Amino acid sequence: MKERPLMEADSTGSAVGPPAAEDSSSPDVDEDAFAFPRGLLYPFPFPEALSSPSCETLVPWIPFASPHPELVGGVSTDSLRGLRLILQKAIIEGREIPAVSRLAELLKMNALVATSRNFKQAAKLLGLDSKLEKSLLIPFREIKVECTIPKDDGTLASFVGFRVQHDNARGPMKGGIRYHHEVDPDEVNALAQLMTWKTAVANIPYGGAKGGIGCSPGKLSCSELERLTRVFTQKIHDLIGIHTDVPAPDMGTNSQTMAWILDEYSKFHGHSPAVVTGKPIDLGGSLGREAATGRGVLFATEALLAEYGKSIKDQRFIIQGFGNVGSWAAQLISEAGGKVIAISDVTGAITNTNGLDIEKLLKHSAENRGIKGFSGGESIDASSLLTEDCDVLIPAALGGVINRENANDLRAKFIIEAANHPTDPEADEILSKKGVVILPDIYANSGGVTVSYFEWVQNIQGFMWDEEKVNAELKTYMTRGFKDMKEMCKMHNCDLRMGAFTLGVNRVARATVLRGWEA
Repeated sequence: MKERPLMEADSTGSAVGPPAAEDSSSPDVDEDAFAFPRGLLYPFPFPEALSSPSCETLVPWIPFASPHPELVGGVSTDSLRGLRLILQKAIIEGREIPAVSRLAELLKMNALVATSRNFKQAAKLLGLDSKLEKSLLIPFREIKVECTIPKDDGTLASFVGFRVQHDNARGPMKGGIRYHHEVDPDEVNALAQLMTWKTAVANIPYGGAKGGIGCSPGKLSCSELERLTRVFTQKIHDLIGIHTDVPAPDMGTNSQTMAWILDEYSKFHGHSPAVVTGKPIDLGGSLGREAATGRGVLFATEALLAEYGKSIKDQRFIIQGFGNVGSWAAQLISEAGGKVIAISDVTGAITNTNGLDIEKLLKHSAENRGIKGFSGGESIDASSLLTEDCDVLIPAALGGVINRENANDLRAKFIIEAANHPTDPEADEILSKKGVVILPDIYANSGGVTVSYFEWVQNIQGFMWDEEKVNAELKTYMTRGFKDMKEMCKMHNCDLRMGAFTLGVNRVARATVLRGWEA
């Protein structure tokens, strides 16, 4: 494999390189769909939800249709995206809107609602006992701590840290730690629950967890971030551990953050490299981890296409997002013979019907902080990328990008959900009627957590694998996971999304019952 261009950091620690499309303030970026481009310490400051400080509670992701259009003063709109635009306009004009705080809460609940909705459908198909169903939804433990640190200017700053440990029936809980100014308990709870089902679908011996600190990492210096990480670790070190809860990087954190957690945890418990995954290679990180989610997307796509008698070489691909996941997926698909005809990132979108030169695009993106201006393709409107003609569409950036407004216009035959929640429920129904096959996020982007499991195993064994073994084992897990998911689809006569959820929920439910959950 050819070396990919490095991105550098300036003397302040700010990134000098393209901001990854996954590096957004979307709640749908979890540890399996996000990693910093190599060579970076911390990326560009994450965007605020809105510029007005009076709207700190609003979130910048709008995945689903609004059930309460009356909350914006009687103005009817089809989607929360429309609601957010109305809110922004009203804020700029200085107008008051009734029940803004309630609307903000509805927006924040979308991730939890989506996950719970899929869980309830799966539980119904499986015929779960109502008491067991309720038990599986309730988190094992929710942690909230205050983290006060001295800043570089001598002042004190306080932040709130969260850790939700959802379920440990199948093994230690696993999930990322994110640093973002809008981290809140409901969001963390939803993502922890999703990790429970995702690790079960991947059939790795973990439960689900998620954590975060409400801060803006782009506004903190490297030393401030280190102090904050160490204080957070001090507050939760008794509640995480190699066989209890294993954190990993997520939005706003990276391998350096994991190194600080490892060091601080080891002060209390002795050298414990397996307490976190996503570490630097020099501290026990696994080879192949950076490319793992993108490589998992490749293996998942190969498995799906093989089911229909097709291969990567025969297909035209469009990839939305050129951050860690999107760029690795593009590179690996191109190397496998696929034709990537269009790509977008935060700077714009480009297309080339003969296929983009991904190697040159990676170099251009590193040098110019994005794909905009790439000479090897024609610039197009980023909003039209999803509806361009292709065989396989891979949304690898934000959630909620495929909705009822654009679902009818999509021309792809297959959709591989490399991002989390890229397709809203209404779009799901529309695309299903059109015969579009959707490979769900809970399976398609599980390559990252699977290789995190490999890293944990290597640390416990004290025996590190070469990259070929890591990649070979990942392919085995992804291929087996697809077969298991298809079996559930046949058993319950359902689509791939519900096949994945029934697979994950069934495994967790069985482990819970076998352990004696009513005792």
